[in-house]
Amino acid sequence: MTFAIIRSGFVLMIALTVGASVVLAQKKYGSGVTDTEIKIGQTMPYSGPISAYGTIGRAEAAYFAMINEQGGVNGRKITLISVDDGFSPPKTVEQIRKLVEQDEVLLIFQSLGTATNTAIQKYLNAKKVPQLFVSTGATKWADPQNFPWTMGWQPNYQSEARIYAKYVLQNRPNGKIAVLYANDDYGKDCLKGLKDGLGSKVSLIVKEATLEATDATIDSQIVTLSASGADVLFIFAGPKHAAQAIRKTYDIGWKPLQILTNVSTSIASVLQPAGLDKSAGLVSSAYIKEPSDPQWQHDKAYRDWVEWMKKYYPEGDLGEVFNVYGYSAAQTLVYVLKQCGDELTRENVMRQAASIRDLELPMLLPGIRINTSPTDFSPIEQLQMMRFDGRRWVLFGEVMGN
Repeated sequence: MTFAIIRSGFVLMIALTVGASVVLAQKKYGSGVTDTEIKIGQTMPYSGPISAYGTIGRAEAAYFAMINEQGGVNGRKITLISVDDGFSPPKTVEQIRKLVEQDEVLLIFQSLGTATNTAIQKYLNAKKVPQLFVSTGATKWADPQNFPWTMGWQPNYQSEARIYAKYVLQNRPNGKIAVLYANDDYGKDCLKGLKDGLGSKVSLIVKEATLEATDATIDSQIVTLSASGADVLFIFAGPKHAAQAIRKTYDIGWKPLQILTNVSTSIASVLQPAGLDKSAGLVSSAYIKEPSDPQWQHDKAYRDWVEWMKKYYPEGDLGEVFNVYGYSAAQTLVYVLKQCGDELTRENVMRQAASIRDLELPMLLPGIRINTSPTDFSPIEQLQMMRFDGRRWVLFGEVMGN
């Protein structure tokens, strides 16, 4: 793995050398592709308010490094240029333009953040550059009619929130609901899904409070929500604010049923900072295997992941679910690139990404598969509920679809 600073900001470049022979066939290449290289770009919040997610980019880089040693992708190296945008949309726009117009990457892979990806979506679609497997669950990434060059990866926030609404209606049918949500597309997507899921029972929501990504704390919002008398609290926030919400709720003696989105379920980045004892009883959902869950300790896929982490990302946290996420997303991209064969054009990348059938990845939960089509740009649409017992997340119920 080679690290190189190639412009201002944090840049991670991984050159993967491959030795596989190239099939003698008609070759068709787009930008960023030669007989020996596939160049892809990415922005990540290695700094800023959601820097906890930066480990995803590092994990993806580490996965591509492993692919190198195993022979690469159809006889070509992958060069990943992963650049820090600090979770600042203007910075994202600047970095993406450089990646497309100067570095001439084939595609943009897994750039993270709803607001940041929104800022580049129209540009990338106008340029016909794949904005592939976007690292956010906003519903807008599954709109092939209007944005045919953009595709998400994880379950979308509206579907996830509808599942939580169903859970509340079954378990707290007369509950009073308070909602803390980020004042951005992510938070608003979650809120819409919750309200849609509650349907005629939307009046159960007695109080809402918003937060900004730049808020130093959200203590005042939690105090306001607790005063509503709610006995159910939805936390639609990123890791930093989710940890603060959990801790403050406990510290003021408020004891609602707390439900948070799966983007903030990391034990290492959220629950440990909040306090494991203060996090007991939290409810969320999952689609990938939680590395701290002892039920996977003898699972071959988990053991393989641990071996990979120790060899290719030794500085990474073995208890961090974001590292499982990055590993799995990178596997999905490698699958698509292999399917492209020697036709490595932007058009064929999107064609193959929209033609995935029942793809099983080792670190997805059993029963969850990736499926796409030209009219379905939502690769993962299944979830399973889970509850935190003070030490680990415990899965319950069945795998549920959209």
